[in-house]
Amino acid sequence: MSPPAAGCCHVTGFKVENWKQNLRVIYQCFVWSGSAETRKRKAKSCICHMCGAHLNRLHSCLYCVFFGCFTKKHIHEHAKAKRHNLAIDLLYGGIYCFMCQDYIYDKDMEQIAKEEQRKAWKLQAFTPTMVSHYQCTMTGIGEKYSTWEPTKRELELLRHNPKRRKITTNCTIGLRGLINLGNTCFMNCIVQALTHTPLLRDFFLSDRHKCEMQSPSSCLVCEMSTLFQEFYSGHRSPHIPYRLLHLVWTHARHLAGYEQQDAHEFLIAALDVLHRHCKGDDNGKKANNPNHCNCIIDQIFTGGLQSDVTCQVCHGVSTTIDPFWDISLDLPGSSTPFWPLSPGSDGSVVNGESHVSGTTTLTDCLRRFTRPEHLGSSAKIKCSGCHSYQESTKQLTMKKLPIVACFHLKRFEHSAKLRRKITTYVSFPLELDMTPFMASRYSLFAVVNHQGTLESGHYTSFIRQHKDQWFKCDDAIITKASIKDVLDSEGYLLFYHKQFLEYE
Repeated sequence: MSPPAAGCCHVTGFKVENWKQNLRVIYQCFVWSGSAETRKRKAKSCICHMCGAHLNRLHSCLYCVFFGCFTKKHIHEHAKAKRHNLAIDLLYGGIYCFMCQDYIYDKDMEQIAKEEQRKAWKLQAFTPTMVSHYQCTMTGIGEKYSTWEPTKRELELLRHNPKRRKITTNCTIGLRGLINLGNTCFMNCIVQALTHTPLLRDFFLSDRHKCEMQSPSSCLVCEMSTLFQEFYSGHRSPHIPYRLLHLVWTHARHLAGYEQQDAHEFLIAALDVLHRHCKGDDNGKKANNPNHCNCIIDQIFTGGLQSDVTCQVCHGVSTTIDPFWDISLDLPGSSTPFWPLSPGSDGSVVNGESHVSGTTTLTDCLRRFTRPEHLGSSAKIKCSGCHSYQESTKQLTMKKLPIVACFHLKRFEHSAKLRRKITTYVSFPLELDMTPFMASRYSLFAVVNHQGTLESGHYTSFIRQHKDQWFKCDDAIITKASIKDVLDSEGYLLFYHKQFLEYE
């Protein structure tokens, strides 16, 4: 299905005499750079004319010879001063309009871009089968992934199925209840959270999984792919996740049976099995996470937790970095002493959290998690500097934050003396600023709650459908919820998504 011919109205001012030739020269010399000579010219010439940087998403003005940083807005300043409203991204070749404040589509420009990209590939003497591999391993000649062109078969399917599904803010596609198969509410609420994780949804709905198991029927990733299709099919009747339950029992035997299980334990087990079953999806690329794996699970959920142990005698520091899928936080009311509340407990608002006097916040829990801890004489470590056992302090810091940060509030306390549930209310925000711990901002998109006692209880979840639309999922029943309902809930598992994703 071809895109519409009409696009940005501001390109007409650029389309004057010889505009096509001028655009081709820019693509040939500064974007695709097919020959060795043009690559050298690009390396020497393509620096920001204001700050001299090579990186920061360089763009070139289409009206004059000017290169500027997009990240630092130097190209924006040039556009405003000169009224030159169009620029080209020198890495990916996209055309940006400063009037529309977005990347634009123009049929003629797109055609020139494709033609020059193919010429660059030919200059490199690439065969069509080599192009895909090249795009995944290098930059400077084209996009990381080639644009999708429908095959004849796909065009035929589009013609025979002209109906299109329009997604609006009131659309309920993706909302679907799950039948409780006998104390399986712990599984249902985690499935709701996973199916509403944006990047995970995009992965499965774009059919990116390549199963390498001998029997696809035993692959949990294949079943999750089917589950996403069921959720986003538009059907409104509750789904029966019996195959998912069977596969979980098969691959995580400690969760088998009809007893009530811990939703947190199920989440970790599910992520572990999914990680093991999607090994073939990493494209062989170098991983940029502490788990050293580039599967979709590690790309989204894996962060790095740094542990610094400092000897109290020689002050030598031993550092280790471990991968994590979630962060478990102690709560006031547990047998573990809790840190005093952070500033703002007088009723003010800090980090988007409402501080009613005496109320514990998520930030309080994170501050306690990252504070130095004296290990004491009963937990001496062998210091590599002193070559003897010494007392030490330990401090945890977040070396790398994942795209999705899951916070587990430790409400169930198990010890030799007692087993109980901690019902302390913890205030958590819609928008979480992690700057005190690491520079990133996060948005809440799912909350798992537990009602009842340690021996007998029930799990439900809140999920965000659109920016400000929330729904409560109680097994097969889905009802609309307010933001107040979400923020006033007790909270057991909190799922936050990064607001901005960086280029790797």
